[in-house]
Amino acid sequence: MTGPTPPQTRPADPRFSSGPCAKRPGWSLSALEDAAVGRSHRAKGPKGKINEVIERSRKLLGIPDDYRIAVVPASDTGAYEMAMWSLLGQRGVDVLAWESFGSGWVTDVVKQLKLEDRRVFEADYGHLPDLNAVDCDRDVLFTWNGTTSGVCLPDGDWIDAKRDGLTLCDATSAVFAMDLPWDKLDVTTWSWQKVLGGEAQHGMLVLSPRAVERLESYTPPWPLPKLFRMTKGGKLNEDLFKGSTINTPSLLAVEDHLDALKWAEEIGGLKGLKERAQQNLKAVADWAASRDWVDFLAEDPKTRSCTSICLKIVDPWFTNLDSEARATAAKRVTTLVEEQGAGLDLSSYRDAPAGIRVWGGATVEPSDMAAVLPWLDWAFETVKSERMAA
Repeated sequence: MTGPTPPQTRPADPRFSSGPCAKRPGWSLSALEDAAVGRSHRAKGPKGKINEVIERSRKLLGIPDDYRIAVVPASDTGAYEMAMWSLLGQRGVDVLAWESFGSGWVTDVVKQLKLEDRRVFEADYGHLPDLNAVDCDRDVLFTWNGTTSGVCLPDGDWIDAKRDGLTLCDATSAVFAMDLPWDKLDVTTWSWQKVLGGEAQHGMLVLSPRAVERLESYTPPWPLPKLFRMTKGGKLNEDLFKGSTINTPSLLAVEDHLDALKWAEEIGGLKGLKERAQQNLKAVADWAASRDWVDFLAEDPKTRSCTSICLKIVDPWFTNLDSEARATAAKRVTTLVEEQGAGLDLSSYRDAPAGIRVWGGATVEPSDMAAVLPWLDWAFETVKSERMAA
């Protein structure tokens, strides 16, 4: 039995991982030639590079001048947990979750911090929880973009501008690709390995003046590890927000992130980054609309992510399989594409429904996105033919 004919064109860069993500177009190791390797991160030159990351990020994203920005350890996870452990407990908290990473913050609130005055708003993969039920006079925890569900917030209109509580936003796969309303966000975190394709282990932490006020007026009842401490003598440790990191960062990674920030500036800044991500989303949307075997996991088009584009297989042959067989078949689809060198790391996240996840952030060339989609068609038809013939 002859299977479907494979496409003739492959993406120039087959990397579609949702983290670490593809490097910027044209990247090579030569981008790291000016890295301050073998130097103390506290020396003037290397510290200046760390501070340059902070200030270029501020300018590129339009972060207000009175917001503090720091480079912190342990990626987005470290940044967000620094904020949770340092700020929460002063008042009740509302926690939103609609995919695995948001569910992780629920676990921290319920099982680790064990906050008693808590409300949890959860939704299944593909949906958002009821945003109108959130009380912004309480502290509110949420992800902006669900990396493992492909469901993002459409806007920040649901956040009360006159709130008494703090908003803590995990923006790791949203920042540099989506508009963030900084006046509605008191804590914002992300990692370098997402939209700009940086290296792992470093996080960014942004604090509004309201968050700083909380830090200086409230002491949580639990001990804080050294890596989480942002105050000294009851006052904000300003050095942390001027390039003096808590622990030793990789100066190779710092140089790499500076390269990515400069590239972003060259292609038109945030506007250019968003346009590229939207082009990638449109390519997938146009393709999926003309196929009867695949659809977005996000039910509402307004909540479709332009970075972590999550797809579900809706062909009746597939949906009639049991859960284990669906997972095996979906994995076979992405494995076939990978074996052909046409697309890497396309499987859905391990906790998400079995399907396909394609990274569409700005470092992915729209021409590569267009080239990988026919390979998904071919792989699905191949797997379906194999199963039907068995």
